[in-house]
Amino acid sequence: MEDTSIFLRACRGERTASTPVWYMRQAGRYDPDYRKIKEKYSLLEICRQPELAAEITMMPIQKLGVDAAILYSDIMNPVAPMGIQFDIVSNIGPVIDNPIRSYADVLALRPLVAEEGLPHILQTIKLLRKKLNVPLIGFAGAPFTIASYLVEGRPSRTYAKTKQMMYREPATWALLMEKLGDMVVSYLDAQIRAGAQAVQVFDSWVGALSVPDFEKYVLPTIERIFSKLQALQAMKPSATRAPLIYFPGINSGELLRSLDQVQADVIGIDWRTPISQARTRLAGGVKHRAIQGNLDPYALFAPKDQLEQMAAEIIRAGTEQPGYIFNLGHGLFPEAPMETLKELTQFVQQYSRSNAMEMMKGLRT
Repeated sequence: MEDTSIFLRACRGERTASTPVWYMRQAGRYDPDYRKIKEKYSLLEICRQPELAAEITMMPIQKLGVDAAILYSDIMNPVAPMGIQFDIVSNIGPVIDNPIRSYADVLALRPLVAEEGLPHILQTIKLLRKKLNVPLIGFAGAPFTIASYLVEGRPSRTYAKTKQMMYREPATWALLMEKLGDMVVSYLDAQIRAGAQAVQVFDSWVGALSVPDFEKYVLPTIERIFSKLQALQAMKPSATRAPLIYFPGINSGELLRSLDQVQADVIGIDWRTPISQARTRLAGGVKHRAIQGNLDPYALFAPKDQLEQMAAEIIRAGTEQPGYIFNLGHGLFPEAPMETLKELTQFVQQYSRSNAMEMMKGLRT
């Protein structure tokens, strides 16, 4: 699979015969069968059952025909072995019983040893590698995004407590970023060793920061994460290394220019930034990066011809250079129409194949 998967080849910056497509949150509440499972089990209960988590991971492969699977899990899972007590509350999100409010709280966080603290997650990956015929993507939440939950105590619109810690307690913030950065490296390395063929770092809320604050308080940790992950894979043949994806979340277009030293293989783009502008802002970095994105998730409500036109424009922009993966600019929402998703997946695969053939004809003439 490492040699033939269009997803992995696109991640490595290669031109492919068609555009690979997958969707963030593709195993989720838009699927009636998933909703039935959630009536019986909570998200965290599912994650502790490898067979069930693997079944849910595979649902969009079977129903939508996407070109990659993403592990069914939650970005909060690795903080439990670190000493954080939390629950995922319906219609709210992560709610922390013991939020981080002091230097002593950060100091008390334990290092993550994934094999000891999250064996069920790694077992799910091993099961999936036996069952899947497409690549498996593992993932982790980025330090700022995880910190925003740990410090605020629950999802926030303003990140007031988080920014207060950044500005008023820089030593506390620096230690928190260091510990969460170590967690991400350890967790993703364990996922790769268990069989994940690519990994993505979700920084869903970092777009809440200004460029100077991102560069001062967050970026050094992001650079360290990807540098360490690349170093851990350096002894593998290049064609078998797990590509590394960084998604800086919504409202992140202005942050792209700051990523020139981030050693990610792929950068995810939100829908507010055209792909051509994103590539310009990323130009001059440490390496050529593939691009992933960037359809507005709510475009799924558009009439079919309009949706296909929007997708075609994104595909044409994405495939102007090698290394492009079709995705949404954020995760799927619960009301997303499943039939529309299936039709969109087929359109992307068919249109991109014909578009690639036309491009090849143009190159030959």
